[in-house]
Amino acid sequence: MIGGRPVATISEPDDLPDRPPGRCTASIEGEVAKVAHSQADENSVEAGGYRQELERTLGSFQVFAISFAFISVAVGIFATYDDVLRNAGPVGIWLWIVAAVGQALVALVVAQFAARIPLSGSSYQWASRLADPKIGWWFGWVTFCYLAIAVVAVDNALASQAFMPLAGIAPDEDTARVITLVVLFVQAVLAIASTRLVSMINTSAVGLELGLVVVLAIALVAAVVITGRGAPGNLASRGVTENAPGYFTVGGGLMLAMLMGLGTLVGFDAAANLAEEAKDPHRSVPRAIVGSVVAAGVLGLLFLIALTVAIDDIPRISASGSPVAAIMRDQLGPVMERTLLAAITFAFFGAGMVVLAACSRLVFAMSRDARFPAHRLMRRVDPRTHTPVAATILIFLLGVVLMIALPGDALLELITASTILPALIYASTVVLYLAVRRRLDRRKGAFDLGRFELPVAIGALVWSAVALFVLVTPSDAFVPVVIVAGLVVTGGVFFLALLAFDRQALETEPGDVSVFEH
Repeated sequence: MIGGRPVATISEPDDLPDRPPGRCTASIEGEVAKVAHSQADENSVEAGGYRQELERTLGSFQVFAISFAFISVAVGIFATYDDVLRNAGPVGIWLWIVAAVGQALVALVVAQFAARIPLSGSSYQWASRLADPKIGWWFGWVTFCYLAIAVVAVDNALASQAFMPLAGIAPDEDTARVITLVVLFVQAVLAIASTRLVSMINTSAVGLELGLVVVLAIALVAAVVITGRGAPGNLASRGVTENAPGYFTVGGGLMLAMLMGLGTLVGFDAAANLAEEAKDPHRSVPRAIVGSVVAAGVLGLLFLIALTVAIDDIPRISASGSPVAAIMRDQLGPVMERTLLAAITFAFFGAGMVVLAACSRLVFAMSRDARFPAHRLMRRVDPRTHTPVAATILIFLLGVVLMIALPGDALLELITASTILPALIYASTVVLYLAVRRRLDRRKGAFDLGRFELPVAIGALVWSAVALFVLVTPSDAFVPVVIVAGLVVTGGVFFLALLAFDRQALETEPGDVSVFEH
């Protein structure tokens, strides 16, 4: 039992086709296994009280690609490496290891939930079923705020940091906003058209990114050896921060270097939001969650080491608006720089599309439990494309509003605030796990930490507290913290409205179809 609900048991179906004459046993057994897995996957949704409406098209690597694309290690480093050089100097890259280990602990805890409740809505579903529907609603609201802002943040960065330099367009905020809206529109159309199409594009982007990071790391090291420009000593240098005051203090330069890892190694739970579209989700989704963090952590560290060793002039590179591109240009020439920008643009596009898809699935999941505005519309799945069309359009429209309504400084502060939200969500998820772990079933063959679950969960809790502390203590974090508080208050208003006018929606167990009849 999970949260008072029986877990669907996987049994071989009785209506398998008779064995055709001449067919080999191995072929028949493979067909039997496919049918059994397909029925078991559908049973996991039906056991949650829902009908299987979304189409299961995502294989193991495609599920991994969803989480890895959300993390997008090359994109994250491309966007934040300059902050590390200016605040902590090149030596600050070593804090990436601390962030990677900490986020991996959180991912292991998240994977424990994903293996047992593989439903769209991830933490919203887990908290609703294992704690209380009201608590689950808050998980859903905070996650929705984070994902809705993240879509805009990724696509705006695509426009201003990758596409415009690639196309030779001079920096201009209005131009970047127009490009952002065009990208959002294209992503929404693709996400509505087909999950399989989204997966194909995203898988291609991830494959390119994985290859790019490895090839660039090797090429940079080779260039340093051949030309002699660059130095291994950069790895221990404080660079332009050598005489900076307060370097080792709380909120000081060294601590700020951890923001690169905290801002990049997030979103690994995106695969859980698309669990109802994954094949064999009890295994593939948890593996994708953990595997994406480990892969991003290792590849990111290798890339950072190669970049840092390849710096020929630390002050000049630190002052550059795009240090990664500048290092590529210095060591490998302008052609490689443009190749990098093209690949980063594609990676940005894939990441933004994954965030949009994950957010739409969360809206869909909350709406089918009548816990989201206009839920009857937002829960509809198109019978041809098997995608939640209205929920996807909603995310696009919110992006349009943010792009048009918010001035530059306000948009930047909102995006900065969104880096606090995932840390808050992960910390709450770890606390939830520690509170309910004794009630979790052990599913045969599913991901399970076994006797390591308690030490891992405690380690994840300690790390989550550290991560939140790092994010909220810098002097310029005041406004983002106020914005996060404002988002929580906004959610509180809607929560009170539900209590006043639709209390049943917050008190009914998720998956209870009677909630749609009132």
